[in-house]
Amino acid sequence: MLGCAPTRAWAKGDTLTWQGATRTARFGMWSLQAEVTEPGDLDAQVAAILSRLTQDETVWAEVGSRYDLDLFCGWFMKYSNEGMAIGPDTMSALGARGIPLDIDLYSGDSEQVPDQPSIGRSATRRAR
Repeated sequence: MLGCAPTRAWAKGDTLTWQGATRTARFGMWSLQAEVTEPGDLDAQVAAILSRLTQDETVWAEVGSRYDLDLFCGWFMKYSNEGMAIGPDTMSALGARGIPLDIDLYSGDSEQVPDQPSIGRSATRRAR
């Protein structure tokens, strides 16, 4: 239906084992994982996932009417102040499919930040 096999999946009621612990799944899940990139390129990774899946918007409407859609991205930063961008084509493709983008940001070590003022601090100083 979606055009490719998931990286991992389970159904509600399945027995799941993780790190030696066993539990019963309270909900089903279908997951497709992107390849890790160095340096990170969120736009390219999201586009790569979408390219593997069907582009048929009627399929996405059907899936979205039956299941909660979510594209989860964990962004692990090396420094405490980094940026990322999602291009308009990628945002449009997500919107056409009704897929919300859920990003969790994990801050890097502020001790590793180079001795240069951050963009936010510079802008704040100019504003005063």
